[in-house]
Amino acid sequence: MNTLVIENAHIATVDAADTEYPIGHVVVDDNRISAVGAGQAPVRAGARTIDARGCLVTPGLVNTHHHLYQWLTRGHAVDDPLFRWLTELYPVWAGIDERAVHVAASAGLTWLARTGCTTSTDHHYVFPREGGDVFAAEVEAARRVGLRFHPTRGSMDLGRSDGGLPPDEIVEDHDTILRATEDAIDRWHDDAPDSMVRVGVAPCSPFSVTGEQMSDAAALARERGVLLHTHLAETRDEDAFCRERFGCSPLEYVEQLGWQGEDVWYAHGIWFDDAEVTRIGSARTGVAHCPSSNARLGAGIARARDLRDAGARVGLGVDGAASNEAASMLEEARHAVLFARAVGGPEALAVRDALRMATYGGASVLQRTDDIGSLEPGKLADLAVWRLDTIAHADIDDPVAALVLGAPPPLVLLVANGSVVVEDDRVVGLDEDRLAREASAAHRRLVRGSA
Repeated sequence: MNTLVIENAHIATVDAADTEYPIGHVVVDDNRISAVGAGQAPVRAGARTIDARGCLVTPGLVNTHHHLYQWLTRGHAVDDPLFRWLTELYPVWAGIDERAVHVAASAGLTWLARTGCTTSTDHHYVFPREGGDVFAAEVEAARRVGLRFHPTRGSMDLGRSDGGLPPDEIVEDHDTILRATEDAIDRWHDDAPDSMVRVGVAPCSPFSVTGEQMSDAAALARERGVLLHTHLAETRDEDAFCRERFGCSPLEYVEQLGWQGEDVWYAHGIWFDDAEVTRIGSARTGVAHCPSSNARLGAGIARARDLRDAGARVGLGVDGAASNEAASMLEEARHAVLFARAVGGPEALAVRDALRMATYGGASVLQRTDDIGSLEPGKLADLAVWRLDTIAHADIDDPVAALVLGAPPPLVLLVANGSVVVEDDRVVGLDEDRLAREASAAHRRLVRGSA
């Protein structure tokens, strides 16, 4: 048995009682937490022991919405709203292939790890006909980096000629999508408690997917027992599109197609009215709150506090790196607090609410609270150790406030499934400088090919 002992740290467990130990310990045996408590850990012969005085230990952060392939197109359409941003980038994304996706996903997941993330989703919905196996490429990238991964097989079948937004050359037909989605589930989905890969079903959005595709995707997901994900209510333009085309709001549209409940989560969820917030909460539907991307595109601010109070499962997401160049889960927690307070006052969202959304909230969205999201004996060993005794944080009384509101601190250790992924701000076993060069070269190939 491999044992890791972390002691003399401030421990924020994010358990049901929000238990914290100002001087505490965490013990990991193989891939599970065996002890959490106050004071020194019991002596364990042969254990690796880390003296984490001056540090804060939290659960690993859980990213509930991303588009990893977009890592290669950061810095484009930087002053455009969503629909113009998409119109500029769709032709570029039409040139991705499995090589580009593997590099992009490796770089994106590496940076997520460097910012405290141990579990990430991905919503991949662009499948060029000559692009090879792009889904397998990102699954392999997650294995390479060492993170727990929930990729979703996305789709678009509503091209521009049929009234949708994406160009016709990057949409797929209905039957191809369903076959490929089922194949992804067969090949990659693992529902074991300590699973490192779980696959979801994720038609892209109401303006890029037909109603038939949405309905059949939901039926397939429920038949196979996997989760459902889509973009929803992200912008006023989307709301106008749905009202003009379908005669109802985006939420009303997807509800008619069976898209609500505990096996569903929406990305963004900004433009919901009071009645819709109540319905989402009553159905226990999930929402991935992406404050940085939403601000970058000028889309608005989701009502995270109202959704949580109504009973919705709310996590955080960085969204694609092309609309959030920082792509840092820790920054999402900070922005969730600041943006909520900017519109709702100082009590709109507490600092510990943001940490909970970034950890346990994300685990709840992904239906994994039995396994991850808090530091408790018996749970999987996904945790982060943050150094808070440098000049940037040493005089901040509250360690959780230092983490959420302060500058990003050094990451002493990141553990996913009991394995060390990051140590002293470097990803273990990866040459980050080489990966940066590979990403730059892939970016140049992709952008040049679309010119």
